Amino acid sequence: MFWSVLGNTLFIFGLRVTDVSMGTVRVMMVVRGMRKLAAMIGFVEVSIWVVAISRVLTHLNSVWSVLGYSGGFATGTLLGMWIEGKLAFGHVQVHVISMTKGPEIAQKIRDAGFGATQLRAEGQSGPVYLTQVTAPRKRVDEIIRLVNEVDATAFVTVEEARRVLRGYQRVVK
Repeated sequence: MFWSVLGNTLFIFGLRVTDVSMGTVRVMMVVRGMRKLAAMIGFVEVSIWVVAISRVLTHLNSVWSVLGYSGGFATGTLLGMWIEGKLAFGHVQVHVISMTKGPEIAQKIRDAGFGATQLRAEGQSGPVYLTQVTAPRKRVDEIIRLVNEVDATAFVTVEEARRVLRGYQRVVK
């Protein structure tokens, strides 16, 4: 009896970890416009969910089934976010504001093979330099490291770029 309950709980838990993590990745693909892949993942995700929920409903007399389902959901959410972070699909727009070192930051970024647009702007305390870079999301840490090597006090923001057309794009090797 114990092994049967434990096995069922772990089976439900595993199914939920799988389908919820797939769902998290699927949602991020929808946001980034990757419709076909998102639809295929959704098909598998829902198929797994149907098996999991039917298993819970046939074992409603056991609190362990519900705990396996709930625990799998929570764990799947965390796992899905981790997977999506590792996949890092899409592009980002990095904005760097430096009081004095804008040209050096832009050149350092260009030397690393990225396109950078540098503008003079007016900040709260006076003139500043604004450097903008559009890059693959997987490379954002590299860009931040390059900025910090030149100006560790620069203000940096990173935004998702929904769609990127034309312009200079570094080929990722």
